[in-house]
Amino acid sequence: MSKQERLQLKHLTPVLVVDRVEPCVAFWVERLGFVQENQVPGPDGALVFASVKSGDVEVMYQTRASVEADMGAPAAGTASVLFITTDDLDAVERAVAGAPVVKPRHQTFYGSTELYIREPGGHVVGFARFA
Repeated sequence: MSKQERLQLKHLTPVLVVDRVEPCVAFWVERLGFVQENQVPGPDGALVFASVKSGDVEVMYQTRASVEADMGAPAAGTASVLFITTDDLDAVERAVAGAPVVKPRHQTFYGSTELYIREPGGHVVGFARFA
């Protein structure tokens, strides 16, 4: 693909594969003020898919069983780290208090202050404030 033919990609929304969707949605909604946008219940009533959104930040969750049914392939081995910038790291730190800390607040060599936690689905979420 030549430079003139570059794709004009507009938006990226991660779909995180988890065992249970509900605790993950609750984390974003209750702690960080996100709004639940979509939800798809499975035959037993438990969610197999949901998305949450705050401004331009959106996160989608889908159960491992649902991904495997949709794709016809195992969903094992999926891993991700979300990186979210903020103007108020103090407020974020208060909001996520009690979540497992992967890396406490620290200064980086590239000029940000960051904090990494693990959300209920097991994924790492990093929050960063740039000076």
